[in-house]
Amino acid sequence: QVQLTESGGGLVQPGDSLRLSCAPSRRPNNNYVLGWFRQPPGKEREFVAAFSRGGGTTYYGDSVKGRFTISRDSAKNTMYLQMDSLKPEDTAVYYCAAGSRVIMSTIRRSEFYDYWGQGTQVTVSS
Repeated sequence: QVQLTESGGGLVQPGDSLRLSCAPSRRPNNNYVLGWFRQPPGKEREFVAAFSRGGGTTYYGDSVKGRFTISRDSAKNTMYLQMDSLKPEDTAVYYCAAGSRVIMSTIRRSEFYDYWGQGTQVTVSS
């Protein structure tokens, strides 16, 4: 089992940047897909970004493409989500997730991820 812990959320103004971190309790092997999802208030959980199995390819949700960047530091066993040019509509609880059943066609679907962090709140407001 993999436990995931997010950090880095907070209250920022529109146009600001924020970096989220996700630290697994143990190093997931290359059979796991690692990604980020978010849940805006009153809405369903939505895909933000993910690495392919093995980490060679990145995927992004349409609403964050060009503004958010997913990355990882293998030495620190940590995954990041760099969020730039933040907008009020980015306000949500952000979750990191890991899944061994995820394939390319399901990478954006939360039901295929097995492990979830507790979430970190990001609020973008002036």
